[in-house]
Amino acid sequence: MIYDTLKSLTRRNARGLLLTADVTIIAFSNILAAILLASGSSAGINSAAFAVGLLLTIIAGIGLTHRLGLYEISPYSFHMRSALSMGYVAFGIALVGAISAAFAPFSMLQPQLYLVAGLLFLFLAISARLTAGQILRFLQRNKSTRRPILIYGAGQTGQQLASALTVDDHVAPVAFLDDNPRLHGLTIAGLKVHAPSELAALADRHGVGRVVLAMPSAGLSVQREISKRIADTGCEVHALPSFADLVTNRVSDLSETKPVDINDLLGRDRLEEELPGVSETYRGRNIMVTGAGGSIGSELCRQLLFCEPKSLILFDHSEWALFEIHRELQSFGLDIPIHPVLGSVSEKSLVEIAFAKYEIEIVLHAAAYKHVPMVEANALEGIRNNVFGTKNVANAAMAAGVDRFILVSTDKAVRPTSMMGASKRVAEMTIQDLATRSKTTRFSMVRFGNVMGSSGSVIPLFQEQIARGGPVTLTHKDVTRFFMTIPEAVSLVLLTGSFARGGDVFVLDMGEPVKIASLAKKMIENSGLTVRDASNPNGDIEIAVTGLRPGEKLHEELLIGSDMLTTPHPKILRAQETHLSEIEMANVLQSLRIAVDTRDVKLLHNTLDQWIEQEEGVEKIKSVNE
Repeated sequence: MIYDTLKSLTRRNARGLLLTADVTIIAFSNILAAILLASGSSAGINSAAFAVGLLLTIIAGIGLTHRLGLYEISPYSFHMRSALSMGYVAFGIALVGAISAAFAPFSMLQPQLYLVAGLLFLFLAISARLTAGQILRFLQRNKSTRRPILIYGAGQTGQQLASALTVDDHVAPVAFLDDNPRLHGLTIAGLKVHAPSELAALADRHGVGRVVLAMPSAGLSVQREISKRIADTGCEVHALPSFADLVTNRVSDLSETKPVDINDLLGRDRLEEELPGVSETYRGRNIMVTGAGGSIGSELCRQLLFCEPKSLILFDHSEWALFEIHRELQSFGLDIPIHPVLGSVSEKSLVEIAFAKYEIEIVLHAAAYKHVPMVEANALEGIRNNVFGTKNVANAAMAAGVDRFILVSTDKAVRPTSMMGASKRVAEMTIQDLATRSKTTRFSMVRFGNVMGSSGSVIPLFQEQIARGGPVTLTHKDVTRFFMTIPEAVSLVLLTGSFARGGDVFVLDMGEPVKIASLAKKMIENSGLTVRDASNPNGDIEIAVTGLRPGEKLHEELLIGSDMLTTPHPKILRAQETHLSEIEMANVLQSLRIAVDTRDVKLLHNTLDQWIEQEEGVEKIKSVNE
């Protein structure tokens, strides 16, 4: 009742209440200071001089408080910066009072009275606001309509969530859970931190039915494990929105959470929701994913596993990445054989042995060197891996009579200006050539732009730079990129595989390109910080323009031609593109092979310049090796 009455106060009434309280505190501080000084002195206090000084200090105190915006600060959010501003008010009161005493015609007024009055006001005003905030929180906590929740993760995100929910009328955080033993027993943001083993006891004690995961940067494997543990206690699991949701405006407030469906988290039935019956393409098949430890490859594995394949073969050259994805998939507890193959797709014999040993029926080829500056500095190895690695896998697939081969490509392959883009374009051309000659294997490829959260992509980089205090580095103020979330991109890749006919060039609808400068600014602001620039020199994080890197485009594109055909899914289009003849393709590959084997960078670039359509008005493909 009291809380609802206070909550319903208009802004004007709330200001009036605070103003009345401050006038009372200033008057009380002056009277108490006068009493204290009078008790220690034989001289009395001139009442007329005291009245003048009291009036002046009240005017100074109210004026400064209003000027510093302290009446706009809710008792809920009174913090150290607000207390510092209150210190300025107290100093103003003391200064104005001391000046009035020095120049007053009454000689019996002591300037030190106002120093004491200022200190008393500072103490009493801060105490009153903090007490009011605590009383409001107490009244709010005792509202029967508030739902108690536990927050899993006492880091920065968890603390921000706890603060956001402090003034919420519907949800009441009661404690933190965190895996870090050093935090157990501490009180952070007003909530005690407990070990995850105490979840059941806390839920029973506080009547908690919901746990919020405040760890959006944690890996999917970690979130799965925690979510399963929470679900086993009977609690509902919710998760904070990811940066992808914040960037795309699907979520407007940090206090919003979304329920976690364990089946959705694990990828179960995701494809069936998009296009019923598509899982039949992969069910009961031996499927190989190359680059299985990468951002795209690992998500392909997760979603494929719940299509119930006969077996899943993970091919990757990174021992650690392969170990991590193999362990994660095994933790799902599904009765599906999962075989890790450690090695490079450039090793022809290893690839052929893997196809024969595991009787591969479907291949999703995601293995590639994809970081533009790295491939730019190592052009020959980029060609070896991205072109001849793709050719090795594709040739082995055709020789083994594989049913489907799907190449995961990139928008950087369209009229490329970088070595990475050029290598992926030649890989596309290789698949297009094989598709014209294959009698059994349906070769296709899927081209899309950047995915949010992939290793080396801009969003994790910006997150890291913001966490370090900046600056956030931007290559060009006008640079734009297409974006899509990893799960969405992978779902669409798998969908294309279900209706590929052979020789298809699928392009994913990435929506409108995103201006990276706007993305950087929004990420800084979503972190509770401000951009430091000419208009705001006191901001928190600077955005520094470093210039386009070698081979980097200002704007990416997804199509080489203009002809597009629709498919059974609205976000997947089929491009109509020309390709080289078998003889022309053989010449390209032969020249590139000689260039790689002899380390002839000049021959490499001459070949690419001759056969690859490039963006108009730009220099021919170069690398730092030249």
